[in-house]
Amino acid sequence: MTEYKAPVAEYDFLLRHVVDGSHILDVTTDGEVDLDDVRDILGHAGALASEVLAPLNAVGDRAGNTLADGRVTTAPGFTEAYKAFAGGGWMGIGLPRQAGGEGMPAVVSNAATEIWCAANMAFALGPGMTIGAVHAIFNAAEEKIKQVYLPPLVSGQWTGTMNLTEPQSGTDLAGIRTTARPRPDGSWAVKGQKIFISWGDHDLTENIVHLVLARTEGAPEGLGGLSLFVVPKYLPRPDGTPGERNAVHTVSLEHKLGIHASPTAVLDYDDAAGWLVGTRHRGLEAMFVMMNHARVAVAAQALGVSERAFQQAEAYAAERVQGGVVGRPAGTPIAEHPDVRRLLLSMRSGISAMRALQIQVAAWLDLGRGGESAEEQRFAEFFVPVLKGWLTENAVQITSDALQVHGGMGFIEETGAAQYLRDVRITPIYEGTTAIQANDLVRRKVARDGGATAEAAYALVESCLPALRGHNHPVAERTAHRLVRALAAGRQATAALLHQSRDNQRDALAGGVPYLMQWGLLAGAWMHARILLAALRTPEDPSSARRVLDADFYGAHHLSRVPQLTEIIAAGEIV
Repeated sequence: MTEYKAPVAEYDFLLRHVVDGSHILDVTTDGEVDLDDVRDILGHAGALASEVLAPLNAVGDRAGNTLADGRVTTAPGFTEAYKAFAGGGWMGIGLPRQAGGEGMPAVVSNAATEIWCAANMAFALGPGMTIGAVHAIFNAAEEKIKQVYLPPLVSGQWTGTMNLTEPQSGTDLAGIRTTARPRPDGSWAVKGQKIFISWGDHDLTENIVHLVLARTEGAPEGLGGLSLFVVPKYLPRPDGTPGERNAVHTVSLEHKLGIHASPTAVLDYDDAAGWLVGTRHRGLEAMFVMMNHARVAVAAQALGVSERAFQQAEAYAAERVQGGVVGRPAGTPIAEHPDVRRLLLSMRSGISAMRALQIQVAAWLDLGRGGESAEEQRFAEFFVPVLKGWLTENAVQITSDALQVHGGMGFIEETGAAQYLRDVRITPIYEGTTAIQANDLVRRKVARDGGATAEAAYALVESCLPALRGHNHPVAERTAHRLVRALAAGRQATAALLHQSRDNQRDALAGGVPYLMQWGLLAGAWMHARILLAALRTPEDPSSARRVLDADFYGAHHLSRVPQLTEIIAAGEIV
């Protein structure tokens, strides 16, 4: 299995030459952190990922977790790895300073998330859930709850979870039946069962803090009647240390297609003690803070696993010799077979587009939170469902292609190629399926404002055309031509979708996922256009030729699908 190498140089290039990383750091850290600091931070993250987390990826996949006598035991090596992770202060890297974190902007913390997930996605899910819980508590809870729960969560001494789904409700949270009754001491008795709880029980930390959506007595039906509660596994003593065991029981651990080392629990709450987070009947608003963070994080998960699968496929193809390679001497590795080369270039160019879009969305989020401009926040909100949906769907294809490069050996578990496909397959499903992301894009982001934000985004893509045309370079010229064609097709698709939204909602929703994927392809091309321009400005960079090649390949093989998707979108629902 190939040793993982974190893409530190790629992030350094993007922050220096594509996204204005210096400006983002100035706005978000008051100039205390510069690009050299970021490179060092990601370098240290990469070292921990490759030396500690990555070697446990296959170990955890094989061993999984066990539940016996009410106790969950994680895979060998995971408790030690978690101590190294938490002890290094990595849990708090992107958390607000007011919550006790390091306050790094999303362009840094999201890059670190990719690195953790590439090395060991199942492990990284635990810290990811905790970070989301911190955001929810920090944004919604009263000061007393913050004082009890934030310090141990931010330090990694405790972990957190998100409890939404129930056996009968699935994605439809309006069907939640878990209840909460007030107690005289100000706490609440939480009763019900939750399923699919990532890292819902484990032996890595001394306590686990569950954030639970429940319905209070007399609450209105539907989403408006849900409240959010913090329910710890062990009740904190007055000094903050874990005390008596709460009435939260692990019924079972799910047997999953992938991420075997992540204990996904069924939890039963038997009048467990909980405390209200935020306002009654507005629990979904507080939980959405956690969910929105999770959706961006899931995109980073998909990107990380894609990168890891590509690195292994590329290394395998560079060494494997099989059959004669047309136009090459005897003994040439399979990497030079035309179709294997196509697969590798498809993966590499797709990953480059995905990573650049992720850092662009992170930059918008950073600037929007910093009060720089409402425009950044507008674009961030528009592209978050695209980021989550497009990156995760791409990841399934990329990991499948990586397995294909291995041939029959890819189907054998010992090579490790199959694990990446199994692990990443959940990403288009959890934290809102691709269809849910598409519904959000179509209904809330496009139809609601009559396509105004979509048009502003098309104009953003269009803004790189003069610079492309200003270069006397064949790839720049081809890229400009391809973008013009894709932009016309995209605008046509948006017009069709707006018409459908007025006349037949089913038609609009039937084309929702193709529309989301079209936006992903177009945004990826915009990223490649900017990377191409940066590469042409820095010919001395040894990676510039590779970046030019990737931009050309992406335009021919990926962006070319945009007009076809317009036809699909315009067709609506076929009945």
